[in-house]
Amino acid sequence: MAISQLWKKYLWEDQGFTTLLFLEYSFLLSFILLLLTSLFLLFIHNKSSHGKLDLPPSPPRFPIIGNLHQLGKFPHRSLRALSEKYGPLMLLNLGQVPTVIVSSPDLVAEIVNTHDVVFSSRPKSTATEVLLYGNNDVAFAPYGEYWRQMRRICVVELLSLKRVQSFQFVREEETEGLLRRVHKACLSDETTVNLSQMLSDTLNNIISKCILGQSYKAEDGSLSKLGVLTRKTSEELMAFGVGDFFPSLKWVDVVRGFVARLRSTFREFDALNNRVIQEHKTMKKNIASNSGIGSEEKDFVDVLLRLQEDGKLDFELTQDQIKAVIQAGLSLISNPK
Repeated sequence: MAISQLWKKYLWEDQGFTTLLFLEYSFLLSFILLLLTSLFLLFIHNKSSHGKLDLPPSPPRFPIIGNLHQLGKFPHRSLRALSEKYGPLMLLNLGQVPTVIVSSPDLVAEIVNTHDVVFSSRPKSTATEVLLYGNNDVAFAPYGEYWRQMRRICVVELLSLKRVQSFQFVREEETEGLLRRVHKACLSDETTVNLSQMLSDTLNNIISKCILGQSYKAEDGSLSKLGVLTRKTSEELMAFGVGDFFPSLKWVDVVRGFVARLRSTFREFDALNNRVIQEHKTMKKNIASNSGIGSEEKDFVDVLLRLQEDGKLDFELTQDQIKAVIQAGLSLISNPK
């Protein structure tokens, strides 16, 4: 029997598992070669693009990763140590993203006062793009007319003194719940009472009730559906995205499943937001049909729906924009492990 026939028999007929293993190793080898080629081209691009620019002082950097390795476990301490050595204005290459670090109050004042338009927008990230409806919220929306309109809504409608005072009943309700939990813990056999956790839960409940009208945690201390999704979203907003530091390698986030995980969380939260908005619309319609007047605005969703229906804004407030503002507000919730 010819060698080729023996190889075919061994590989395809007698050793099916070996065939599968061979194919897996071939795919892995191709992936590694593609990754190394991309990194090499990225290194060449960085060398050519930064050769003739008048840049601030910068610590020595490694190829590909730049100065990422110098941030350490506590980035704020690492940045302070680097600024003491390289000055109050320095350049760090965080992967493929050049980043100017300013640690002088005078320089910050000059940037804010003189060059505020240049530095007004926040950098986009893979997580905010997916989870915040294409950065349609007020925190990560690019500086421009839309951002100014959304900021006006937040300042005048959502966070005004009158609106804050209208949420007094929420604060009183949650404070009473906090006192009940403390009293119950003192009467139990527990030797210690975790006041930090209780205060954090109370604050989170106040925020979530003011925004959506729902509690972050139930009376028994377990996370509600809103609490579970909020914690999951917070973790993914802080997760490392390869494409955020290496834009030319965004495909790695797709391969490793990061983008799919973000989209899965987004679909869950989007379904919750849609349900809450529909419940608010139904309740408002029922109250209006029974009493002939509009319902009392008890949370941010009620306010945003009223602005959408009034048509007095200079732009059309869409459903996704309402959900983006809601999502940005819920990101303020503290989610300790």
